[in-house]
Amino acid sequence: MYKVKVNSKHDFEIDRKGDTLLVNESPVNANIKQLNDLLYHVINENGSYNAEVVSYDSEAKTAEIKVNNNIYKVAAKDQFDVLLDKMGLSNLMTAKVSDIKAPMPGLVLKVLVEEGAEVKKGDNLFVLEAMKMENIIKAPADVTIKSIKIKPSDKVEKGQILMIF
Repeated sequence: MYKVKVNSKHDFEIDRKGDTLLVNESPVNANIKQLNDLLYHVINENGSYNAEVVSYDSEAKTAEIKVNNNIYKVAAKDQFDVLLDKMGLSNLMTAKVSDIKAPMPGLVLKVLVEEGAEVKKGDNLFVLEAMKMENIIKAPADVTIKSIKIKPSDKVEKGQILMIF
């Protein structure tokens, strides 16, 4: 059994009984053909759909799927994730991030956020030049910027605290 959320709005419960696929306890008789690792062709209720996996994060159990040129964000939880949620233990595995340190010595070119800003995991924080290469440093988790310890043209050393969350 899986609980699936599409575009953070639509909830579905997906299960399999024998060879029958159930969506919200209703059987679905779709013909699904895998064309390659990321591309599928689906025929369901006289409709034809091309589905392509655009991105997939197995750790977060999320994916972006393009169906007939429309992109959908999909998040899935299996029965164990649902049980952990019910027990209030689902947040124990999330990393607690309190700061970000310089991954290497370098020169700060740009700071892309401000103090007090709420950023999502993967958002760009600042640009660090090291060995004549520009490196965009991204947020390691969903955080609020408490303090910024750098400004453009600052030289930083490896391990130096640059931002506090």
